[in-house]
Amino acid sequence: MPLTDTAARKAAPRDKSYRLPDGGGMYLEVMPNGSRYWRLKYRFGGKEKRLALGVYPGISLADARKRREDARRLLADGIDPGAARKEAKQEATAEAGGAVTFEQVARQWLARQDVAEVTANKNQWLLEEYLFPSIGQRPIADITPRELLAALRETEDKGLLETARRSKIKAGQVFRYAIIEGLCEADPMASLRGALKTTRNRHHAAITDPVQIGGLMRAMDGFAGTFTVRCALLLSALLFVRPGELRKAEWAEMDLDGAMWRIPGEKMKMGAPHLVPLSEQALAILRDLHGLTGHARYVFSGLRTDSRPMSENTVNTALRALGYDKATMTAHGFRSMAATRLNEMGWNADAIERQLAHAESNKVRDAYTSQAQYLPERQKMMQAWADYLDSLKAGGTVVAFKSKAG
Repeated sequence: MPLTDTAARKAAPRDKSYRLPDGGGMYLEVMPNGSRYWRLKYRFGGKEKRLALGVYPGISLADARKRREDARRLLADGIDPGAARKEAKQEATAEAGGAVTFEQVARQWLARQDVAEVTANKNQWLLEEYLFPSIGQRPIADITPRELLAALRETEDKGLLETARRSKIKAGQVFRYAIIEGLCEADPMASLRGALKTTRNRHHAAITDPVQIGGLMRAMDGFAGTFTVRCALLLSALLFVRPGELRKAEWAEMDLDGAMWRIPGEKMKMGAPHLVPLSEQALAILRDLHGLTGHARYVFSGLRTDSRPMSENTVNTALRALGYDKATMTAHGFRSMAATRLNEMGWNADAIERQLAHAESNKVRDAYTSQAQYLPERQKMMQAWADYLDSLKAGGTVVAFKSKAG
């Protein structure tokens, strides 16, 4: 049976390494320290060989499968994929004058990213501002853990603890890319676990207790502010998209007759288009709201002008007006609320993840097909979720609603 992303994500380390097969010779090897490596077993010239396909989750299941197929195409042409990779490494080294630097590899990695523009810009800024000055011109294969730590502590010593942490993550991604491409043999990041000062973990506060969710729904339904903001509150709970995606929603994206909101890829964090099935309750809210803002571009038009969406803090401000402080509930918390309850009530974890738009795709084709994964089940799930919220709002008995997906 093919491997699923959920199984790969939840694979727990054991005393000894073990393998989770995906088919076609590919498997995920889970190490005792928790590291997970994609590998391909193949035969060439009568000998069994192994090819490293990347490190999970930096290389997703979809990415690993593409690399497997690329290798199999080479085999079909009579080419050893392992030898081809070694040759490519030698050519790259020669072109770089004998040594490939950290900056050269990092810029290759940046160019191959398939993420939102704001994320790509932030990654480039972190590398250029905090890593290139210290280790950018060093051959990437020669960088030691101590040398990398010294670069990170320069940032840490300025009091920029979160920036140092993020720079460490980006450096690790560059080194893993270099290993995949055969440009270095080891990742010095592996030795730096716990080496930096920790920052207070930020999380998006969320209400997940069913009784408290019912109280929240009643409070939002009775919101005394503007009608537009009341609709935004209720749709935050019903649709559990990211706050920025909700406030920038446009009427042109809404198919009310087809009960579907189609969000274009450029608005999504992962850069891939996303489908949001609209429940009967969500449709009723949108149709009522259309009479007020339907003439404008944005579903949630700003107070001062309908040429811009409402401000990014509107939903959080409304929650505070209802008596929910930031330690209790946030606009982003509606996503955690839905994910927690839907998982606890037995819905397909992969369908939930897809509806949350957590699945990242690095291939253009996948970016336009993954939006429809599990769509029939997601449509049933979104309607069941809306019905469930109604039952909690009414103070009804809390019951599992997974049966509605059957």
